[in-house]
Amino acid sequence: VQLVESGGGLVQPGGSLRLSCAGSGLTLGYYAIGWFRQTPGKEREGVSCISSRDGNSNYADSVKGRFTISRDNVENTVYLQMNSLKPGDTAVYYCAAYRWSWCGDPSMVDYWGQGTQVTVSS
Repeated sequence: VQLVESGGGLVQPGGSLRLSCAGSGLTLGYYAIGWFRQTPGKEREGVSCISSRDGNSNYADSVKGRFTISRDNVENTVYLQMNSLKPGDTAVYYCAAYRWSWCGDPSMVDYWGQGTQVTVSS
């Protein structure tokens, strides 16, 4: 089982990126999928999550209105569209598959991706 993130990179403030989380050996449509981010010296922070049962999503206050999570069950991929990026969004972004179909505490995550670096800088 693997989760593979892609789409990170260097972008100027105000720019956009779309992160992808592709599942291998795991049908993502059965599970809630979350995006987390981490910077050196800080705890991992939950960014967004999408459930599988009803498609409900939630967002950290710091990204509401700028980030959008979505899933494509045919492609077995979950996306994080990030707009109006700020330097404070700079981090390694991880996707994660929860044990259940609904979002919850990170202790309920069964699988983590390897992470993709997002750097917002002029």
